[in-house]
Amino acid sequence: MYDLTGFQRDVLYAIAGQDEPKGLAIKDELDSYYESEIHHGRLYPNLDELVEKGLVEKGERDKRTNYYDLTQRGRREIDARREWEDQYVATEA
Repeated sequence: MYDLTGFQRDVLYAIAGQDEPKGLAIKDELDSYYESEIHHGRLYPNLDELVEKGLVEKGERDKRTNYYDLTQRGRREIDARREWEDQYVATEA
């Protein structure tokens, strides 16, 4: 996950928190997190790159709508990132 941008990591987390979301559902989630509109020209090229890297699977729901889901590698990458973060961020007991 070291070679991803922060935005790409956020896209992975947004996908992980939903059940096979379509692009607009991912966009809506990121819009609320970033408190500003994420333009299609930013989102979809990043989704395509995550698919190319093997972290996200893109499927077709119907002729007009795609869905996205994490691959096993994508889930492993998120788990590894969280383990790495846990070394530096203390959780309160």
